[in-house]
Parts: sequence; structure tokens; C-alpha cells
Amino acid sequence: MADKILVIDDEEMTVQLITILLERRGYEVVKAYRAEDGLRKAYRTHPDLILLDIMMPDMDGWEVCRRLRELSDVPIIFLTAKDDVRDVVKGLEMGADDYVVKPYDNNELIARIKAQLRRAPKPAVSEELVFDTGNFQINFISREVRVRGNQVHLTPKEFNLLGVLARNAGRVITRTELVKEAWGPEYGDAIDSLKLYIHYLRQKIEVDPLPDGQLAIRAIRPKGSWEDIFGMLAGRTDKVATIEEMNEAIAKGWAGLLDEDHR
Repeated sequence: MADKILVIDDEEMTVQLITILLERRGYEVVKAYRAEDGLRKAYRTHPDLILLDIMMPDMDGWEVCRRLRELSDVPIIFLTAKDDVRDVVKGLEMGADDYVVKPYDNNELIARIKAQLRRAPKPAVSEELVFDTGNFQINFISREVRVRGNQVHLTPKEFNLLGVLARNAGRVITRTELVKEAWGPEYGDAIDSLKLYIHYLRQKIEVDPLPDGQLAIRAIRPKGSWEDIFGMLAGRTDKVATIEEMNEAIAKGWAGLLDEDHR
């Protein structure tokens, strides 16, 4: 079976030329002219590799790459006219596997594609596009969050943060790792902002209170419940924590995340 390559680029002529090149070399090509369409096709068609432009009108390639990395290890090659070395570094730090600048040599591009396909295991975009525990759902395609059937409106930063917490169920990550994965490597020092956004999440997504003003907090499991996410926010503990204890945890800034010197 031919390897499937998804091309995401808003320039129709560029997509057509790449399609001709790839099909002549025996690849199956899936085309997307908008970023959102590209994300949908990545989730639905399970490509073996993605060629991704950066400068697109509806969403830039940086954000597309970040969203793809939320659910997939599929090889991503940025194919763009942005030739500044800082852009190259940013692209690789965001999770891309290679970076090719337009105009490109056809033979070089094919060689880079072959190299990535050779090294990579058959990728799989996660089938779990909806984190659903009954009372709590995260839809990673529509980027919607619902609690007991009611939609909760989150900002992009809040959604990204919640998504990382859900995907990392079962392990402890440092605050720096969490910030970089949720918001990008350029936010690595935004620890104070992290504390604030965790506080925002707790205000928007609340669990049912138990008697005596307590909340059920349980350790996160890979298939955990929505209360388990708050287990991470409140300290990854099996005990029942009071609201005051949760607030104290967030105020102290650890909120279930290890300091760098306590890993």
C-alpha cells in the first residue's frame, strides 16, 4: 500500500505541483487548502506524513503543528517560504521533524520525505478524539468542553492547558514542561501565568461538593474520570481534599506539578 501524505497549504498552485511530484513517485496524496480542513483530514485519513505550510489565513502552521502533536506522532515537515533561522528553530522545537524552505529542490524534498518515512513507525492519530467520562467531555476536534452536557467556554490557552493535563493522565510533569507543551516553547518561563490559568480552569470547571464542603480528589488514571484531572490540579492524591486545601495548593504554585529540583 502506498504511503499517504497530507499536504496542507493555502496556495492551490503549490498544492497541485506537490501533488504531481508525489503521485509520480507513487505516494497517495490528500490535499487541504485551509488549516482547519487539514486538521480534520489528519484526524480522519491517518496520513503517514504531513507537509505543512506556515503562513495560512485561517490558522498558522505553528498552531496546526501544536494541535497535531496533541494527538499524533505523525512525521511533520514544514514546507514554507519563511527562511529565518529563528523560524527553523521554532518549527523544530514545536515538534516538526524537518523544515524545508521554498523554493525547494524536488529531489531533496523527496529524499527528506523518504528519510522521515524510513525512521518513523506507522503513525496513528489517536482514536480518542473525545475525552469522555460521562459528566465531562473534551472534544479535541471542535475544541469544545462540556460538563454535564453544558458547554464550558474556554479561551485557547485554557483549552490547551486542560488538554495537556488530560493527555498526561497518569504521570507528573514539571510546570515548565506543561507550559511548553500547552502554549509553545517561547512560554517556558511563564510559570506565574500557569498558576493563574489553573485558577481560571478551576473556576470554570467545578466538581460536585461532598458533605462538609469537601471535593473528591483521586489520583489520575490513564482512563480517569473528570475528577481525576482535578487530582492533578490539587496534588495527585487519593485523599478527599477540602476546597481550602486546593486553593492553598494553587497559591503555593505546585498544583500537582513538580518543581524542577524535585523531579
